[in-house]
Amino acid sequence: MTAPPPSCCTPGHGTPAGTVRIDAPARPSSAPRVLRQLIDLPGGRFLMGTEDTDGFPADGEGPVREVEVAAFRIAPTTVTNAQFATFVKATGHVTEAEHFGSSFVFTGLLPDELARIARPVAEVPWWQAVTGSTWKHPEGPGSTIGSRQNHPVVHVSWNDAQAYCAWSGTRLPTEAEWEYAARGGLEQRRYPWGDELAPDARRMLNIWQGVFPTAYTGAHLGTVPVKSYRPNGYGLHNTVGNVWEWCSDWFSADFHRSGPRSDPTGPPTGSARVMRGGSYLCHDSYCNRYRVAARSSNTPDSSTSNTGFRVAARNADRGGA
Repeated sequence: MTAPPPSCCTPGHGTPAGTVRIDAPARPSSAPRVLRQLIDLPGGRFLMGTEDTDGFPADGEGPVREVEVAAFRIAPTTVTNAQFATFVKATGHVTEAEHFGSSFVFTGLLPDELARIARPVAEVPWWQAVTGSTWKHPEGPGSTIGSRQNHPVVHVSWNDAQAYCAWSGTRLPTEAEWEYAARGGLEQRRYPWGDELAPDARRMLNIWQGVFPTAYTGAHLGTVPVKSYRPNGYGLHNTVGNVWEWCSDWFSADFHRSGPRSDPTGPPTGSARVMRGGSYLCHDSYCNRYRVAARSSNTPDSSTSNTGFRVAARNADRGGA
């Protein structure tokens, strides 16, 4: 496949020096609930990456290499709107999209009046910079998360995710931990359930249906509840499709070719952070990054209508009673 522009999946603000705007306060008593919901994984050795020729060379999906991760804990779902609202209420956190005054929304989600005045991204005009688009107003002014409490929170930057982790006593998973968990114990399969996208004609994930980006033929465009579809072998839901998930690592297309193989954490510096899993906008005609080994990246201050996050923790972190 021909490599698309870097912003095909998630456009970015492009200021990699972005930092969390407030200091997350000490954890309130409700925060340990997040820790108690995590799934224990034993860790171990697995084959990370792929030599899949359907990927994009610039993404650095290969080579396949044996990697070892220590035991850790990870959330069964991405953080929901309800969970993020609890964090915001407890801390007063203001997201970077709110500071910037806008965030990026897929054009097909916008009402006509907003689509006419929004600012399209030059290389990928199906993305629009929408004033007033935030985690609480995913499609801009007038939109709401009222009926989407159990959907993944979106329009959150890597820095916003870090603030949530500081409050909840968690952290973002490393890219190696994410892939180990997303595979659900299946070695070198394309998807968390096997090699077929739709075994026995069953729909297994939330990705684009139809012809991207002009014709959507599915019943619902956008996010779906975080526990939609069956979990993988480790009990994780929607590790591919639905929303991109931030990882802790700086992105590099080649650092891992000769980097550490035991609990790797990525390069020491960079300009963009790793994202994994693809989203509801992925389609094999343009961006088939919903394969479990696929990867992408964005600057840490960037936010979009198809990016969220899942939290993890050390095996010893369990939270209070």
